[in-house]
Amino acid sequence: MTIQSLLHTHLQTAMINAGADTGTDPVIKQSGKPQFGDYQANGVMSVAKKLGTNPREFAQKVLDELANSQALDGIADKLEIAGPGFINIFLDKEFLAKSAHTARTSDRLGITSDHTETVVIDYSSPNVAKEMHVGHLRSTIIGDSSVRVLEFLGDTVIRANHVGDWGTQFGMLIAYLEKMQNENASDMELSDLEAFYRDAKATYDNDEAFAEKARGYVVKLQSGDEYCLAMWQKLVAITMSQNQASYERLNVTLTDKDIMGESLYNPMLPDIVKTLKEKGVAVEDDGATVVYLPEFKNKEGEPLGIIIQKKDGGFLYTTTDIAAASYRYHTLHADRAIVYSDTRQAQHMAQAWAIARLGGFVPDTFKLEHHNFGMMLGKDGKPFKTRTGGTVKLADLLDEAVARATVLIDSKNPDVTADERTALIDAVAIGAVKYADLSKHRTTDYVFDWDSMLNFEGNTAPYMQYAYTRVRSIFAKAGVNPDTLTGEIVITDDKERALAVKLLQFEEALRQVAKDGTPHVLCGYLYELAGIFSSFYEACPILSADDDIKNSRLQLADLTAKTLKTGLDLLGIKTVEKM
Repeated sequence: MTIQSLLHTHLQTAMINAGADTGTDPVIKQSGKPQFGDYQANGVMSVAKKLGTNPREFAQKVLDELANSQALDGIADKLEIAGPGFINIFLDKEFLAKSAHTARTSDRLGITSDHTETVVIDYSSPNVAKEMHVGHLRSTIIGDSSVRVLEFLGDTVIRANHVGDWGTQFGMLIAYLEKMQNENASDMELSDLEAFYRDAKATYDNDEAFAEKARGYVVKLQSGDEYCLAMWQKLVAITMSQNQASYERLNVTLTDKDIMGESLYNPMLPDIVKTLKEKGVAVEDDGATVVYLPEFKNKEGEPLGIIIQKKDGGFLYTTTDIAAASYRYHTLHADRAIVYSDTRQAQHMAQAWAIARLGGFVPDTFKLEHHNFGMMLGKDGKPFKTRTGGTVKLADLLDEAVARATVLIDSKNPDVTADERTALIDAVAIGAVKYADLSKHRTTDYVFDWDSMLNFEGNTAPYMQYAYTRVRSIFAKAGVNPDTLTGEIVITDDKERALAVKLLQFEEALRQVAKDGTPHVLCGYLYELAGIFSSFYEACPILSADDDIKNSRLQLADLTAKTLKTGLDLLGIKTVEKM
């Protein structure tokens, strides 16, 4: 249980005993300034307003209830009323010391693994016959961080890579693959497939005989023709083998087993449309099948019509996403489904899920969440592009990160071994790219800037990785194996106290990430922790302290290192032992 939830339970009980309604929220928040305590209960004023009483008088009643019940004895050292009715909570230093000791000696830093849901997380979603580009980066790494945090807290997480592997373009691609093979072209790599796609499209546009064959192959593919399926599978395999290489470079946990392409849902689509028609949710309109949603309006203020099947019988992305929601609930037996895609898809996802609920494909209790994100921008404030205005390939971006990190590391670490150098360059290069993204609120656009992301100062991966190695170096200097440390943690200094409080707030950061899919909260927490440790290290001598104090402070340092490493790992960012 987090300190926040512990305080919530006791304050809620006290408020109810003082006259508040059952279920009242005491609104427990971490304090922004130490003079206001470690936590604040901010819910008193709204309750007092409902009761028609003075907020400070009601706050005093709450404190009296807490005193009578002794609920916070041994947890809070002091409670005080501030301002119009806030309750400031100052934690007991013995409680902090014991809690920190428990966290340090626990395999999981004292964090309970009590999540019990099955969660499907839809992320990355590249397209077959196209190389991954920077537009796939945010979905891939934000989604993967969310996966890691939810699994750490106990959820059963099903990764769903919603690959674009179906559609009319595959007739064209199969026909062109056949043409290339007939002309004895060598096996393609995905880098060639970019040109392959363009050449296929040009041939389709300029050669009517080829176009006719391509259209025929679409029909054959969709009807299960063995030859077309084999050619299609070859295109998928070529694409995903290269994508897997990118996932491994990015330290992302997706594998081939996680592919749930659009093709998976294709057999479900006719029944989706049939059911919506039978329930009166969908109607025929000018030959197409349409669902009118009153909560979405067109320019004239009328209910917006969402097409789920075109005149020619073709289905749309909306139909596929309705099927995907149904599959997650009925086949995967999920309690919660999250989709990571950009903000431009927000309305589309809302419409698809509204239809899924109207059609009875998922119940109202099934949690469907679109965790949208903003765009990656260049320094000019426009979408991030190459110098020539083209799309930046993900592999090229990672190559440049490695090149820049190599120069940086060689200038700062000339004495490392070859193996250390390789590991360090990889950790800093990939970590910098990922952390620069993850540290920004996902719903905002952010500017991609090599100079800032590879800086050893500020809220960056190199700074955080260095902060970890700096803590670890203390043990090397002391000649102490942290695993051999025993005894109690003792808090005698305000800087020790501040560090202990921050260390014990790690789980609160993780639970917020799990709830909202916001890894920037974890980045912010780790950055604050590194800063508080620096203040502690400067103010509280460790190696020159008396034995008991030295032992206690080494334990706080060890818990700091473990917390930094665990937190960075949950972001998918590697650490090294020496920088």
